[in-house]
Amino acid sequence: MNDSSWGAPQPHTGYRGTGDQVPSAPTAMPRPGDGHLPAHDVSAPVHDVGGDAAQTRRMPTVSDPQGSGDQNGRSGPSDGPGDPARPGRPGLHGSAYGAAGGPAPHGRQEPPQGPQQSQDASAPAPAPAAGEGKKRAGRDLRAAIGVGLVLGVVVLASLFLYKPVFLGVIVVAVAVGLWELTSRLKERKGIRAPLVPLALGGAAMTIAGYLRGAEGAWIAMALTALAVLVWRMAQPPSDYLRDVTAGLFAAFYVPFLATFVALMLAADDGPRRVLTFLILTVVSDTGAYAVGWRFGKRKLAPRISPGKTREGLIGAVAFAMAAGALCTQFLIDGGSWWQGLLLGLAVALSATLGDLGESMIKRDLGIKDMGTMLPGHGGIMDRLDSLLPTAPVVWLLLVVFVGAG
Repeated sequence: MNDSSWGAPQPHTGYRGTGDQVPSAPTAMPRPGDGHLPAHDVSAPVHDVGGDAAQTRRMPTVSDPQGSGDQNGRSGPSDGPGDPARPGRPGLHGSAYGAAGGPAPHGRQEPPQGPQQSQDASAPAPAPAAGEGKKRAGRDLRAAIGVGLVLGVVVLASLFLYKPVFLGVIVVAVAVGLWELTSRLKERKGIRAPLVPLALGGAAMTIAGYLRGAEGAWIAMALTALAVLVWRMAQPPSDYLRDVTAGLFAAFYVPFLATFVALMLAADDGPRRVLTFLILTVVSDTGAYAVGWRFGKRKLAPRISPGKTREGLIGAVAFAMAAGALCTQFLIDGGSWWQGLLLGLAVALSATLGDLGESMIKRDLGIKDMGTMLPGHGGIMDRLDSLLPTAPVVWLLLVVFVGAG
């Protein structure tokens, strides 16, 4: 939201000189009976100021209609006194001549106010409606926290109770993510990426990666690409190249990147590797949000994601490096704290790039979320945006540091 929509002072147009110069007292229009001219004398010359006389009235209170926060990564109204984002900005409750409530110039009385104007301009803004305070950054925090807790319980229970169950969780997440992505491509761009071969190939990639390693995952990826090419042949040739290109992109973006989670799971200490991967990604996102909300001022990529700040990225790096040092020291067999520092740095960068990458896709499609399946979060793809590109990074660094397991 730009400054003008917050009621930023605009330059006056009826005065000589520039901008905010205040007219001197003689420019006001005298009127009979106002104490400056006799009531019977109406022939005295007057100074016409046109429509600028209306600017002597008090400026009405301007409040944030949504309470959704400013553009610096922080929630809540941003126009209060001392806001660092707007140094020296005059208060919104003052009149054009200075403090609110001051007398009108030249002794002229303010016109009587009607029922809708009886409220003093310096009165505080009305309290937000019930339930409005729970929304920050455009989402319902209560629903987001509740859904996050449920997902966390499901993931941890399946991860440590029985590995194949967690493998099934990956397969389901991949299938739903592919459905969301292909549906949005068709709705917004008319692109018909074939879902059936993508979903079947995605399941094959994940299972092959768990059972046969990276070689099995690559073979399944090649067969999936071939299946996409053949499946699309059953439809008219118009836009064939566009559709199969989108299908190959979807096959790489969702199931192939998710296969690296299955590769981590297959190690002897697989559940702890996957847990490290999840912790670092979540901590990185949390650090970016917390630091950006409190200190964020400089935009990171305003054309892609206006809410992200450079300060938030620093927070993501700091939080992820600290968590990485702890996780590699206490969760990874043969790991060391200094390896965790490097791992955390890499995770913070890859998670941020993944988030920006999906933001680019959604901006191109003209949508806010990929789906509505998860209240407070959007769709499955809106939760996988940071996880998918981070999975191969964590898998590779752990293999380099401590081996394949």
